[in-house]
Amino acid sequence: MSLLADFLASKRPYLNDGGIETDLIFNRGFELPLFSSFVLLKDQQGRVALEAYFGEYLDLAEAEGRGFLLDTATWRANAGWGPKLGLNLAGLRDINLQAVQFAQAIKAGRRGNVPILINGIIGPCGDGYAPHQLFTPDEAEDLHRPQMQALAEGGVDLVTAMTMTHPGEAIGVIRSAQAAGLRVAVSFTLETDGRLPVGTPLGDVIREVDAATGGAAVYFGINCAHPTHFLDQLAGDWTKRIGVVRANASRQSHAELDDATTLDDGDPKEFAPLYEGLAARLPSLRVVGGCCGTDCRHVHAMAQSL
Repeated sequence: MSLLADFLASKRPYLNDGGIETDLIFNRGFELPLFSSFVLLKDQQGRVALEAYFGEYLDLAEAEGRGFLLDTATWRANAGWGPKLGLNLAGLRDINLQAVQFAQAIKAGRRGNVPILINGIIGPCGDGYAPHQLFTPDEAEDLHRPQMQALAEGGVDLVTAMTMTHPGEAIGVIRSAQAAGLRVAVSFTLETDGRLPVGTPLGDVIREVDAATGGAAVYFGINCAHPTHFLDQLAGDWTKRIGVVRANASRQSHAELDDATTLDDGDPKEFAPLYEGLAARLPSLRVVGGCCGTDCRHVHAMAQSL
C-alpha cells in the first residue's frame, strides 16, 4: 500500500502541527505580511525557523509513535492573495514548488520510523475570518487552479484546504484538485455558534459539497475554532465525514481575535479532555492538530488524550 492508502486506512489518528503563523509571529518574533508563512522560505534565517518549528512536532510524533502530516507553508500562496504579496502566476508556481521541496527535505532528514505525508496546504482566496467575497464553484476552481497545479507538480501526497468559509469555494477547490489529479480534504472554520461564517450549519454544508462533487473529498474537517464552539453540535450521519480537527487555543470569537494585539494561548491542558470528547463523537477522525494560538504543548495534550 502507498503512504496515503495506509494513512486513510489507519484507525489511529495522525498528528498535525499547531498554529504556525501565530507561533512564528508571537512566540518566535517573525513578521509575516498578511499572515503568509511562505515568506520565510526566501532566506536562510526563515528556513531555519521553519525547520525548527516542524522539528518539534516531528519529534513529538516519533515519541508518540504516530504518523504525521507535514504541511507546506502555502496557506496564503494562492491567486487571491499572491498579487497582494507581489507574486504573479510564475511567482506563485515557484513559491509553491519551493515549499513542497522544503517539506520533502525535512522529511528526508528524519531518521524515525513514523510515516510522514507531505500535505499541500490551500487557504481561502478571501478572508478566512470575514468572508466579504463569496465565490461560485467556477470562480473558485479558476482561482485555485495555479496553486493546485504547482502542488501536484511538486509531488505532494494530498492537499488540505483550510479555513474554508462557504460551500462555493469548497466545491471549486475539490474540482481543481480533481483536475490536477490530487486527493483533497476540506476543512471549514466555524463561529462561536458552531456555524460557518455565512451562517450555515456545518452538516448542511458537508451534504451540499458532497452532493455537488460526488463525495470526492477524502474527508472534511474543522479548524480555527475552539472545541467548545462546536463540540455539542457534532451529531448526525454527517459526522462520519469529519476526518480532521485543528482547533484554536482561544475561546474568543474571530472578531475578537482579529483585534487582539497579544496571543491568547488558552489552556493547553484542557485540550486532552476536549479532544477525547471530539474523538468520541467523530468515528472517522484521522488527523488532530491545532490552529491559531496553539503550539506543541497543545498537540502533545491531544496526542496523549487519544
